[in-house]
Amino acid sequence: MARQGNNSLINFDDDKSGLGGGGAAEVAAENLAQRRRGGRKKICKFCAEKSDDIDYKDSQTLRYFLTERGKIVPRRISGNCARHQRLLTEAIKRSRMIALLPFTTAQ
Repeated sequence: MARQGNNSLINFDDDKSGLGGGGAAEVAAENLAQRRRGGRKKICKFCAEKSDDIDYKDSQTLRYFLTERGKIVPRRISGNCARHQRLLTEAIKRSRMIALLPFTTAQ
């Protein structure tokens, strides 16, 4: 199929992909490839400091690993290793029980 306009002839039959010239599908594929590669590797904050334990009474450090709504940040976001994420979760739960950290936000 050919389209003529402004003294030029454009042939759309040469496109073998069937996506209409790429466009949005091509951009989406590029974005997907970028997401799969990810960013830089996050390191565990506690391994970097070489701290052996996580203190449940240190609410300032624990608040860093909580969202605004009071949820614990997952390790894929925070960059913690599995061992320290388990210790961190336990410390946050202990801190909540003695009311150093909130269970949820007040609305």
